[in-house]
Amino acid sequence: MKNIPIILLIPTVVTLLIACNDNGDKADGYGNFEATEITISAENTGKLIAFNIDEGTVIEQYKRIGTIDTIPLHLKKEQLLVQKEVIASKSRGVLSQIDVLQAKLRTANTNKVRTENLIKDNAGTQKQLDDVNGEIAVLKNSIRSVEIQNAPVVNELKGIDIQLLQIDDQIQKSKIVNPVNGTVLTKYAEPNEIVSFGKPLYKIADLSTMDLRVYVSETQLASVAIGQTVTVKIDDQEGMKSYDGIVSWIASEAEFTPKIIQTKEERVALVYAVKIQVKNDGSLKIGMPAEMWLNSKN
Repeated sequence: MKNIPIILLIPTVVTLLIACNDNGDKADGYGNFEATEITISAENTGKLIAFNIDEGTVIEQYKRIGTIDTIPLHLKKEQLLVQKEVIASKSRGVLSQIDVLQAKLRTANTNKVRTENLIKDNAGTQKQLDDVNGEIAVLKNSIRSVEIQNAPVVNELKGIDIQLLQIDDQIQKSKIVNPVNGTVLTKYAEPNEIVSFGKPLYKIADLSTMDLRVYVSETQLASVAIGQTVTVKIDDQEGMKSYDGIVSWIASEAEFTPKIIQTKEERVALVYAVKIQVKNDGSLKIGMPAEMWLNSKN
């Protein structure tokens, strides 16, 4: 009978040890890996004559991976160049008239100086000077009139130049150039398809560094700071695999709106999102679950 109390105490002690061990092995946060996904869309309309990517392919930044047919744009450009030459020939004809009038104006100004000198020497008359001044005024008015006639031609030439720049820009945008280093997640188009402006072509993300989004309670928030080093663990064939992570962002507001009146237990239920940057060795995937451990616990 004396051994009975000892036997009854054994289950209680074991239970307490298990409870203590569970608390010590509990992670500080749980979440999933994510990455910034970018959807690349067509910047022009036409036939996709080349598109050399596959899902899972790693592509370097600024690498050309495809082309949209530019033949219609080149034909339109040639048409505008011909139109520009026709208008420019009209402008040259108008400018030649101005050159002739300006030459006459220079001659009239020379005659004016000579007449003024003759008058000083009493060898000329005021009428001669008035005639020269009248000729100069007529020539200036003629030049202004021709310049007014040439203004619409000049503006038309400027308009064509702007259209040519727009076509050059469209031709350049017909070259599909990858904007960022990353891995192709999804491919939305295939060669020989007709694509329109804004149509998604593929989705890409830089998976070299992954973001683990975890949630911590209000009581844990004081233990987490931006730039802090933490340990991230994922499931592995041999148990748990650990990575070094750096806290890059902490939400300024709780994820869930609290009630007006709360008990202490309800306040603990408030959680804050935290992002942790983790260098990817190829094992980390988007959506993969993981645990965050504060290094003070390790």
